[in-house]
Amino acid sequence: MYTAGTESFLRQARKIQDEELKKFTSRIAGLFQNQDFGNETIDCLQRLFLIVSATKYGQRLGGKFVELLQTALQSPKSSKQVQVLCAAILREMLPCNDLSISWDEIQDTELLSLTFPILLAQGNAKGDVEAVGQRLVRALEGRLPEGQSARHLLPLLLKVISLAPASLNEDQVNLLSKRMVDWLRYASVQQGTLQSSGGFFNPRARQPGPVTEVDGTVATDFFTVLSVGQHYTEDQWLNMQAFSMLRKWLLGCGSGGTSGSNSDDRSEVEGSIMSMVSVTSSSSRLLPPKERLREKAFEYCQRLLEQSNRRALKKADGELQKACLIEAVTIMDIICKQDSSYVYRSLSCLKILHGRVSGDLSYARVLLPIAQFFLNHSETAAVDSEAVYRHLFTKVPAQLFHRPMLAYEFAQFCRRNVSFFAENCCVFRQSTPNLFKFLAWNSPALIAEFMDLLPALLGADNAVEIFHLLLDLPCLTAALDIQLRCAQMPMSERTALDPGLKPSTCLEAFRHPHYRGLFQYLLRAESAPGDSGRLTPLRQLLGPMASSPRVVLCAESVPVLLRLFFGVVAEFADRVLTNKLVLALLERSCQLYEIPAFQAEMHQVMGAQLPILCKQHPSLVVELAKPLLEFSGTVTNIQSKEGIFTHVVWAIGEYASVQHDRRCTAEQISKFFEALEAMLFEITQLRPSASLPRHAPRVITVLMTALTKLASRSQDLIPRVSLFLSKMRLFIQSPAVSAGYSAEDAEAILSRATELTNLLKMPSVAQFVLTPLDEVSSPRFHRDAHVSLPLAMKTTSRLLEGGTGSVPA
Repeated sequence: MYTAGTESFLRQARKIQDEELKKFTSRIAGLFQNQDFGNETIDCLQRLFLIVSATKYGQRLGGKFVELLQTALQSPKSSKQVQVLCAAILREMLPCNDLSISWDEIQDTELLSLTFPILLAQGNAKGDVEAVGQRLVRALEGRLPEGQSARHLLPLLLKVISLAPASLNEDQVNLLSKRMVDWLRYASVQQGTLQSSGGFFNPRARQPGPVTEVDGTVATDFFTVLSVGQHYTEDQWLNMQAFSMLRKWLLGCGSGGTSGSNSDDRSEVEGSIMSMVSVTSSSSRLLPPKERLREKAFEYCQRLLEQSNRRALKKADGELQKACLIEAVTIMDIICKQDSSYVYRSLSCLKILHGRVSGDLSYARVLLPIAQFFLNHSETAAVDSEAVYRHLFTKVPAQLFHRPMLAYEFAQFCRRNVSFFAENCCVFRQSTPNLFKFLAWNSPALIAEFMDLLPALLGADNAVEIFHLLLDLPCLTAALDIQLRCAQMPMSERTALDPGLKPSTCLEAFRHPHYRGLFQYLLRAESAPGDSGRLTPLRQLLGPMASSPRVVLCAESVPVLLRLFFGVVAEFADRVLTNKLVLALLERSCQLYEIPAFQAEMHQVMGAQLPILCKQHPSLVVELAKPLLEFSGTVTNIQSKEGIFTHVVWAIGEYASVQHDRRCTAEQISKFFEALEAMLFEITQLRPSASLPRHAPRVITVLMTALTKLASRSQDLIPRVSLFLSKMRLFIQSPAVSAGYSAEDAEAILSRATELTNLLKMPSVAQFVLTPLDEVSSPRFHRDAHVSLPLAMKTTSRLLEGGTGSVPA
């Protein structure tokens, strides 16, 4: 979020008019023409940069003004700040037809570092990028002119190898690898000197001292990015820059030099030796450039691991230690991939590092590259890394779910290695409730990652539990919020409450003995069987938090995941699992967190999935007859759960047939019929009044159709449903009812009642149309897209309405 002052500046920048902008740029042009590059020019350029970056005015500045910006950028009289601002404004304006800047005429390395990003923003051809790469190699292979610095060239080199890694030939890669070895390993260990303004007083104060470690002791080994000094020399800056680009260099240009098979053989034969004896300095000089760079990079990373063990005097140095550990372990992983002989030298120090940082939550991000290293190389070294994964999945999400950067990196780590974890790591699926804490707290930012993780987490053994977890995700978000707030309370206020007292707030409930077990189950770290119905009191208790923005955002993410859940489950669910899911669906329809929009969306999603599950296993209608009858026989479900109710009624009418299950007797069909008949009577035949709820036409037509289908399979029921259908016209034409329905809705109800009545006049045809055999119904080349009945029903209705003359002889 922006500060109030920044928001005010942005609003002003966006409201500026064309005429005002022209006057403002004319003022800047005058300053440029007078070669005034002082504070006034800097202030104007800063404001102009804000305008062009906050609006689309960059396209309206004109070609002459673009030329002035380019001239100011390249002018030797311009200050560094003016050049940086001009470059930034040009980047915001691009692509632009008036740009005429050329990099090949620039000799100053700092100016080249400002110009190259402009060329990239302009969208120049790949050939220009390769040409810049060649220019950089020529500059770095020799000695730069006095006053020029290679520090400005290394970021450009990193960009070149990222965009066009093949632009450097083998000789150039070897040359730069040698230079990187020098920068990494042989930087000065004496501090730099502050540029003096002259004079000869107090010369001793200007003598450079040795660099120190982060704990204040004098450094006794080579310089690294964790070495501390008041001022730094040129080669020390290059050392830090070389380390910052080392990972990309190794990935882009550092592979090769050692064949995989030879490396594997050497690691098996010499592994134990290499774990104890490192390559000496003299022998490492005999290695090819790429291998020597790997060797020195590995030594550099080992040195960083040693330095990170020191207690930093400054907080900023402590944070730098953690960042360097992440980078060092990642680079060691890359080196071991390129040459497996380093695996044995890495394992011992990384085991020690894991043991040191695993107990400190502030180092949690370091655990991810360590786990990645063991995942990549534990098989090579025959090391059991299960303890590393178990600690990662059980401890980190439970305690650090609220750190957004860690949550993102953790989800990305799981996403990259999802296939491995699904096949080889049982703790991954066991920790599903723990992983969902990241999702609950960081929705919808992590929705894409969990869309990839969910299929791997799902199995026949935990599908029902994950179904409940998804539905309780907003409730979990609220519980995590309560957990965090309780952890921030003073110790004196964390005491347990009297069990006899009813908690008045969510914070009190979290410490109440009666609710403590419910919170613990909802916040569990590993999968555990349990009755989700017992969480109903907790859902009600957390009701006041339903309007929390974080809870609302989480609730909006659940429908997407629930659709994916059913799509994945449909691929492996058998009859038993499908029955469990349908039963859970019916139970949870009235056990959702109290967010009206969330409940309505969940009912729609669950209702839409019910026909799919029934189609896969039609026998579930008979096997779950009792819960289906209870659900469809409850009047309140029509109004509060219309999305599920209509699909339950449809499923009964479609699959309550001996054709789908031989156990579906006439008695069973009669029970379904009586329940649905009572529901239709309840909503259509009662005396209309203003207090009665208006039911959707879809509910009425689905009920009529289901009853007709059931009657066609048990023809003793046909007179009852025919009588019922004949009274629908009186119901619709009733003044109180007709006032509540539009003409289109009333016509839809009457049309369906007429069609069904006509169909029942020929029972054998009705059964053929309403319950067709498989060879008739599949494929159905003629199907109405808006209803569940085939076109044959309407055709039959038209024949009967037309009289006997319409029937062929």
